[in-house]
Amino acid sequence: MTIIEVDRRQLRDHLTAIGLGMAALLLRVWHLGTPKGFVFDEVYYAQNANSLLHHGVELDPKTAAAQFIVHPPVGKWMIALGIKIFGYHEFGWRISAAVVGSLSIVMIFYIAKRLFNNYYLSLAAGILMSADGLHLVLSRTALLDIFLMFFTLLGFFFLLRNQHFAAGIAIGLAAATKWSGLYYLIAYFLFTLYVDYRQNKALEIENPLKVLLKEKLWKRALQYIVIPIFVYMLSWAGWFFNTSGYDRNWANSQKHGFFNFIPAPLRSLWHYHSEMWTFHTTLTASHPYSANPWGWLIMARPTSFYYQAPHSCGAPACAQEIVALGTPLLWWSAVAAIAVTFGYWIARREWQSGLLLLSLAAGYLPWFNWQKRTIFNFYTIAFEPFIILIVVFALSKLLEPDEVGEISKFRRYASNTFLGLVVLNFLYFLPLYLGNVITYHHWSSLMWFPSWI
Repeated sequence: MTIIEVDRRQLRDHLTAIGLGMAALLLRVWHLGTPKGFVFDEVYYAQNANSLLHHGVELDPKTAAAQFIVHPPVGKWMIALGIKIFGYHEFGWRISAAVVGSLSIVMIFYIAKRLFNNYYLSLAAGILMSADGLHLVLSRTALLDIFLMFFTLLGFFFLLRNQHFAAGIAIGLAAATKWSGLYYLIAYFLFTLYVDYRQNKALEIENPLKVLLKEKLWKRALQYIVIPIFVYMLSWAGWFFNTSGYDRNWANSQKHGFFNFIPAPLRSLWHYHSEMWTFHTTLTASHPYSANPWGWLIMARPTSFYYQAPHSCGAPACAQEIVALGTPLLWWSAVAAIAVTFGYWIARREWQSGLLLLSLAAGYLPWFNWQKRTIFNFYTIAFEPFIILIVVFALSKLLEPDEVGEISKFRRYASNTFLGLVVLNFLYFLPLYLGNVITYHHWSSLMWFPSWI
């Protein structure tokens, strides 16, 4: 391949990625200021973000008293950035989610290119993420989960490029958005050690495990433990430098204790985190849209973010709803794709299949330990990129050349048809993703199962 051909392909890739990102951003900012008011948990995160912007800590907007907040600050600082630029209103507190959601589509194109080295499969990854309803809804709502997904995917992006210090920073930002980012920290730390061990064996180094522990363990621990912890602690800077934060002065009232040699702010932060842990592990309050993780992949109980019955659709009864519903055909197909990917990992031990399954497991499997906790289907957005990449992996096997190096027209048509049907399925449910005002009859036709209501 000539230098000119390489340059042309790189230009094509860049233009495609930019095109996907711009198209995604246009859809995400379209009428972003509607519906008016807070949607679902925006009532917490938008207010928290505005308080961080003005006070450095989360204070009650009515009483100015310190609030007990159960998630780290980074996601709220991201929301605050949009508020700072555009103002404290619906567009302002949602724009950051729209931007990082669009950027994640650009990233998944380049990640797929790295994984599969195939333009068609990279384009398929970008199209599938663009055509996922869950991704669109979370990209138009000021919740934390889209930022958790973004930083996790950014960490994966750097991991693939062996830029481990940058990966550690990204995963640290994910954990500083929501604690579930810690599972990716553990997964990628162990993965890099495994890769190092395999490389030592391939080089026929005597006692590869001992060499790993002596020469690589400290470096990987620095990259995937020390740096993420530093980033996490840094995210609490507003709390450290402002004495009005929740539990900020707790240690000052503790006159005696074995750990009093530790600086008071650190002891106060530890106590605060113990209270956060208690909250997360004991939250069992009933909620009409709580969903067991066993049903997440098939969208058994999607979360309704907003519902109204306006009178502006030209029909006797109207409806306006926003549902965090993944595009059904995409997610249902992903169940089969996971089985295919697992089968190929067992049979061939291909690194792509193993790494994708590990990334899916890090985001999904821990939730089975908290099945009695109040949890929601939209938490799947954190590992949704790996769902899509697993589907693309299955497509790559469908499109593998035969013994003479050819791909049958039937397989090409099957792949194109699948992508087209996913896009059509996405467009079919688009009113539920954008919160359009539609007739009640139309809304009812979109409720395919009673559990979606």
